[in-house]
Amino acid sequence: MNPSDAQTTTYRTPSGVTVHRSATPCDPEILTELVSSVEYRRGGVLSSGMEYPGRYDRWHLGYVDPCLEISTRGRRVTVTAFNARGRVLLPVLAEALDTVPGASGREQGADRVAVTVPEPDPDAFFTEEERSRRPSVFTALRAVVAALRSPEDPNLGLYGAFGYDLAFQFEPVQQHIDRDPADRDLVLHLPDAIVVRDRKRETCVRYTYEFTVPAGDGRPEAATEGLPRETEPTPPVVATEVPPGPLPGSYAEVVAEAKKKFRRGDLFEVVPGHRTYARCSSPARFYELLRGRNPAPYEFFFNLGEGEYLVGASPEMFVRVTGEPGTGQRVETCPISGTIRRGEDALGDAENIQELLSSVKEKSELTMCTDVDRNDKSRVCEPGSVKVIGRRQIEMYSRLIHTVDHIEGTLRRDFDALDAFLTHMWAVTVTGAPKTWAMRFIEQHETSPRRWYGGAVGVVNFDGSMNTGLTLRTAHIRDGVAAVRVGATLLYDSDPEAEEKETFLKARALLETLALGEEALEAERAGQDAPGREESANEPAPAPAEQPGAGMRVLLVDHEDSFVNTLADYVRRHGAEVTTVRYGFAPELLDRLAPDLVVLSPGPGLPVDFAMSDVLDALAARRLPVFGVCLGLQGMVEHAGGELRTLDEPVHGKPGRVRVSGGRLLSGMGEDGAFPAARYHSTYSTPDLVKHYDVTAVLDREAGEEPVVMAIEDPVARWYAVQFHPESILTAGVGEGIVSRVLELAKR
Repeated sequence: MNPSDAQTTTYRTPSGVTVHRSATPCDPEILTELVSSVEYRRGGVLSSGMEYPGRYDRWHLGYVDPCLEISTRGRRVTVTAFNARGRVLLPVLAEALDTVPGASGREQGADRVAVTVPEPDPDAFFTEEERSRRPSVFTALRAVVAALRSPEDPNLGLYGAFGYDLAFQFEPVQQHIDRDPADRDLVLHLPDAIVVRDRKRETCVRYTYEFTVPAGDGRPEAATEGLPRETEPTPPVVATEVPPGPLPGSYAEVVAEAKKKFRRGDLFEVVPGHRTYARCSSPARFYELLRGRNPAPYEFFFNLGEGEYLVGASPEMFVRVTGEPGTGQRVETCPISGTIRRGEDALGDAENIQELLSSVKEKSELTMCTDVDRNDKSRVCEPGSVKVIGRRQIEMYSRLIHTVDHIEGTLRRDFDALDAFLTHMWAVTVTGAPKTWAMRFIEQHETSPRRWYGGAVGVVNFDGSMNTGLTLRTAHIRDGVAAVRVGATLLYDSDPEAEEKETFLKARALLETLALGEEALEAERAGQDAPGREESANEPAPAPAEQPGAGMRVLLVDHEDSFVNTLADYVRRHGAEVTTVRYGFAPELLDRLAPDLVVLSPGPGLPVDFAMSDVLDALAARRLPVFGVCLGLQGMVEHAGGELRTLDEPVHGKPGRVRVSGGRLLSGMGEDGAFPAARYHSTYSTPDLVKHYDVTAVLDREAGEEPVVMAIEDPVARWYAVQFHPESILTAGVGEGIVSRVLELAKR
């Protein structure tokens, strides 16, 4: 970093503070160093690990050693200075707190100032449009932001976490779960040095700030210039005993209780949660592993002090506000509801996406979330400006696929970003609908306070903007133990056991990453390589299990087909050596190659076009195992004296459902004896036309349709065939299994 490259900007805030900002290009690697520092010092790192155009940003930023912190416990607001630089700014924030109407219990020392925000008058009348302006800790937060207003700076602001219990200052919800009075509901840092990386522009800049505070109230002018930025380190992470997780079936019981409320009409949907636990000796390592294994739009790592860390990879935006205050700012949210697991590969993903989009229940979940979200915006947005700009869009994560809506509105000019934040608190995707009733149900049926879960993380910028993500897929780490809370969106037709399974599926990515981090630390302490590295020379890796085709020679007969290479690849995947030859070869080639299996490929036309009976005679004379695909099956049927027919309409590249009725080749394939498969044919046979083979599968059909043969076999001769294409993407669920099975059968 060369100081001569720095660009300096100076401006003044409404409270009279002069801000000097320097912007200096830096190496992005500094962000990696920041992660390590945040493990031992207060600070935060935020990143967007995936970008969806128009929805999520491309930023990666971080800071360490903030000069000030704003925290709350209930209605008690405390501002704490962490170093001499913070003490310079502390009087400005103290004066801002003095403007909070009715604030009481003021305490002030050299390093802190605290006030209590009054409860609203229960007898005072107010409209719903005025709810976000009723007295709360956000009244104090609004006063601080106003004092440090910096329209010229998009990065300076308050970074940190908003806890779930803040909602109780906005909505009347009676508490039933015991709280620790020492727990904080809000922790926001004021950093005076921030590293900001713009991935799209490929820039990385370190912004540093100096503040000059004017004289006032008997104090002289003061400045931060030349004062050190370091703060006291936080206590080291010391692991304690990991508590047990939830009892099996306990979440299903809550689902059953919710269904009673749905029946009565008390709830439309609700999102209760429960906690699982794991050890976490290094929050920094966990954050880096989580970013690599589970990229998300809102990745974050905060050291909140007092032994608390938040590490998460949240998929969901909470509230984002952009634009100049007072000019109709844009308010955005991206509610997520509708979940299904990832497939084994892209083809499995596609099938699961189709299932997700076809689900009436999942569509209903998201519809209700979006309707509630639109309602939240309508409280503070210009009439007619609230719009759904993205409907049931697919977002894919390491283990899960979600459907997401994107909603925007234009903030009325008499409201600000904090009004937008409050009216959405908390997102229907973590509470339910009607929102207040859902929050009451959650309070009555969860067994522990939510703390940070279901709240938000992000930044309230002094330029009037805001960017926050929901605190989901998050580990709250304290005393070396990570608590991972997860929930599911429940509707009247929810299945209790299925919903409980979904919660554990959502927790898996974090729990497995936590375990991986602990394994790596243990390996390092023992002087071994971390998991995932190459095996030690003294401990050779175990030999892989033998593949079914290992040592086998397979001859693939090509009938001028466009799928033969894929079919050969499938066979090679299982360890066999494959030789592919065009049809019409001399029979002596069979003696020279001595194959263990001959595969008859698909192809155009009819078996007679390729003189297939001749090669089948040669194969029978040598008693060689055979596997026919599509045209191969048709040739085997004709060779044995059977008959073929022609479909009224050819079927090319279309799926069909294969129903298994017995045999060895397809035994156990699919679910309930059936599976989808790819069809490319116009010629077919029916069971009554097949001679000397067992018909082991037919096409699922409508009433009155002919049964189309899908598989035949002669286990004594070891001749097997299928009418469909196992190598097609439409047969992805069982295709490789069929190839593996035929290799095994050929050896018998």
